[in-house]
Amino acid sequence: MIPHGLKTFIATQYGIITQHKFGIFGAVIILFFGVVGLFGPMIAPHGPWETLRDASGKLALLQPPSWEFPLGTTSLARDIYSQMLFATRTTVLIGLASGLISIFIGANIGLISGYYGGKIDEVLMRLTDIIYGMPFLPFLIVLIALFGRGLGFVIIAICCIVWRTSARVVRAQTLAIKQRQFIQAARARGCTNFRIIYRHIMPNILPLLLLYTSFNIAWSVLAEASASFLGFGDPDNLSWGGMLYSLWISGKIRTAWWWFAWPSVCIILLVSALVFVSRAYEEVANPRLKKR
Repeated sequence: MIPHGLKTFIATQYGIITQHKFGIFGAVIILFFGVVGLFGPMIAPHGPWETLRDASGKLALLQPPSWEFPLGTTSLARDIYSQMLFATRTTVLIGLASGLISIFIGANIGLISGYYGGKIDEVLMRLTDIIYGMPFLPFLIVLIALFGRGLGFVIIAICCIVWRTSARVVRAQTLAIKQRQFIQAARARGCTNFRIIYRHIMPNILPLLLLYTSFNIAWSVLAEASASFLGFGDPDNLSWGGMLYSLWISGKIRTAWWWFAWPSVCIILLVSALVFVSRAYEEVANPRLKKR
């Protein structure tokens, strides 16, 4: 049995997305990549590192899309279709994990900073300013180089940067909400600070959190693709950026268009879909954006 509160939450999110045409398109694309990431490796006809031969027995080197190899092959005779199925799982996992963890960090820093104010606010916001002063991609590369290129370390490195914008926005909303009368009434009734923050303030900024969750996942996907393209991705887990890196070092980027096209199109589609969904939530967080 699904709890009533969860049913209400799902119904609300469904209503928000379906009111926005691009939101529907984005949700369908995200759902598609989620399903492929979950089941793709199970249906892949070959392993991502498997060297293949064509029907004539020759190595299937740089073969364009055909019935035998639907998305073509690489310079090492590997099936791009199978690689895409495996790479989708890695990219979606990194994007989802990094986006959710970073929004958790940013939301809590923003809530605590905005609610308590004073020295706590000063320390947390100066920390945020320091992170803002770090150049995004170089700082990400340094973190990955220091801590390692494993999947977990890549996620941690991305989370160390992506949380900063959501923290500032949540803090600003918290500063406004904590002055309202229902918060004063909750204090008068003896509610603890923890209850006020997470029971009374956080539900009022939930559309904003969902908006920045979509943004954070999109930024995480782009960050992972950028780092992997530069050779700082996890070498044991193929991703879309890792496929583009393999293409680049092969020197075939100008000739093997099929090798370049599929991961590039998937990155564009997934990031665009996340932006479309975030636009639907943005109209809830800021009703003035709705068309009159």
